[in-house]
Amino acid sequence: MKKALIVWGGWDGHQPKEVGEIFEGLLKEEGFEVVVSDTLDAYKDAELMASLDLIVPIWTMGTITQEQLRPLLDTVAAGCGIAGCHGGMGDSFRNEVEYQFMVGGQWVAHPGNDGVLYDVNMVSEDDPLTSGIGDFEVRTEKYYMHVDPAVKVHATTSFDDVKMPIVWTKTWGQGRVYYNSLGHQANIVAMPQTLELMRRGFLWATK
Repeated sequence: MKKALIVWGGWDGHQPKEVGEIFEGLLKEEGFEVVVSDTLDAYKDAELMASLDLIVPIWTMGTITQEQLRPLLDTVAAGCGIAGCHGGMGDSFRNEVEYQFMVGGQWVAHPGNDGVLYDVNMVSEDDPLTSGIGDFEVRTEKYYMHVDPAVKVHATTSFDDVKMPIVWTKTWGQGRVYYNSLGHQANIVAMPQTLELMRRGFLWATK
């Protein structure tokens, strides 16, 4: 059985507990053993970290100590997958540039704040992470990100002439990294398209 760790907390506005519950249910449906923690000290548990196949961070902003961060970075580099969404992974620990390097990007703006209607466009019909989902509209925060040019982009949206990545993948050492900028609150995470993107991302990152 594959084993996943969900760590939730940080800014309450992103409903981290509720999002964590959705992801816990999704992972259990896929046959994962799931450990859920509301403290970053979970990353300091060497026995737990060594047993993991997947880490799902849900922690917007906040701060993390080097004693918490180093095991996280090292565990992914050693081959554990990491996958997450929105500010819970793409706007965590703003002072920690090595964390941002692992993720592959960092939130910098959401013009119009919540309630912006925009298109999510799949990059390729043949991409196993997105095939069959199709383009769709969403009304939520539209994330403008600073993005590592080394990432592989799977879905985008448009800011005028700029194609902004929404879903991307990359590697960190031997580990696979999956990120999706959708997921401002639990209702957006629970959308069928978002949930399917995340399901595929979890499974991809675990392999």
